[in-house]
Amino acid sequence: MTELTATEHDVVAIGCGPFNLGLAALASTVDDLDLVVLEEEPELTWHRGMMFGDASMQVNFLADLVTLVAPSHPLSFLAYLHDMDRLYTFTVRENFFPSRREYEDYLRWAASKLPSVRFSHHVDEVEWDAAAEQFTVRVTRGDGTALRLRARNLVLGIGTAPYLPDALKSLPSERVLHTSDYLHRAADVAAAGKVTVVGSGQSGAEVTIDLLNRNLDGGPAVSWLTRTTSFAPLDYTKMNLELTTPAYMHYFHSLPQDTRDRLIGEQWQFYKGISTDTLEEVHELLYRRQLEHQLAEVELRFGISVESAGTDAAGRTVLTCRHRDTGQLFEHTTDLVVAATGYRNRPPSFLKPVEELLLRDEQGRHRVRLDHSLELADGVAGRVFVANAEIHSHGVSAPNLDIGAVRNAAILNTITGREAYRLPKRSAFTSFEAPGRA
Repeated sequence: MTELTATEHDVVAIGCGPFNLGLAALASTVDDLDLVVLEEEPELTWHRGMMFGDASMQVNFLADLVTLVAPSHPLSFLAYLHDMDRLYTFTVRENFFPSRREYEDYLRWAASKLPSVRFSHHVDEVEWDAAAEQFTVRVTRGDGTALRLRARNLVLGIGTAPYLPDALKSLPSERVLHTSDYLHRAADVAAAGKVTVVGSGQSGAEVTIDLLNRNLDGGPAVSWLTRTTSFAPLDYTKMNLELTTPAYMHYFHSLPQDTRDRLIGEQWQFYKGISTDTLEEVHELLYRRQLEHQLAEVELRFGISVESAGTDAAGRTVLTCRHRDTGQLFEHTTDLVVAATGYRNRPPSFLKPVEELLLRDEQGRHRVRLDHSLELADGVAGRVFVANAEIHSHGVSAPNLDIGAVRNAAILNTITGREAYRLPKRSAFTSFEAPGRA
């Protein structure tokens, strides 16, 4: 393995999902800024395991990589449509919510325009060089070449990892799958006599729709269990969406941490609910089943928590569940469990050499400033920014695609020390602060 001489950069961004790709897009039109994005995968893919043919985005095309801070940017979604000769047909379509497949194609198009994005680059470790006042990023390229990159600014955009709760971890891998792998495990789904979806949210509902369609075609029995108090819709009413604006994010960051934690719990329908269109489709499929005969059973239950899982003598999966309203325990037998249990931030092993420099709160979470940089130990002149790892500090809008361009603009403004991009001054009609508060 050979190692090249270290290259110097202003910014090294790690991970190439939509957020760091958007950062690279905005940085590409900022003069005198050297930014690189490192991605360990050989190409950009986005939620392939849930890429149903008719799956739609839940934000409109304006929530692309750049438009909300740079509407004339050459890497906007409209520029992509124009380049693909689909702009006119998209206009006539009069549906401004792209399909997920189209959005992924847009992301891949943008990445192909950005030489700063480097695929097949695995980050091994990050070190802080106090003498040079720079981070050293050690990387292994896909061909085995070892690289060193140096920069004063890092941006972490490594995304989240599928989360499997402890209650399901004891199941054999052939008996459980996460929604992120659903389409990759299509053969296992087809072979099961009964499939149980545990958890709700948009992903759980979309999997249930697929299973109900299979059921109508003579496929497996279907159960849908969730611990929430109902199969609840996403609260995307216009005035309530003001809680996802940059204005509310600034207000939220100013609150004490215990207040933030309480609000996150209360605002769960922003990110754990189900779109009303999807709920209507579920109901329509259930209604259609009434006209059919001899189909395998379908069962929907909310207010159910799964406490443990195992297998019986016949090799079938048995879930021990609790009915939360009454406290009653019962057993649920199935063949395959689909865990619609969401995602969690993944602790990157490459940060271990600098872990002691990253300050944390009482619950072990990173302390994140308003500009999305982490609070670091005294004497560290570099900066580490995070994307989609700051719900606890910035609120439930942190994972939203429509906040990505604003966050990236704020990061670039901080790094350049100037207003490289104008941020929205007023993004909400609601006043969140107490009267008279600055």
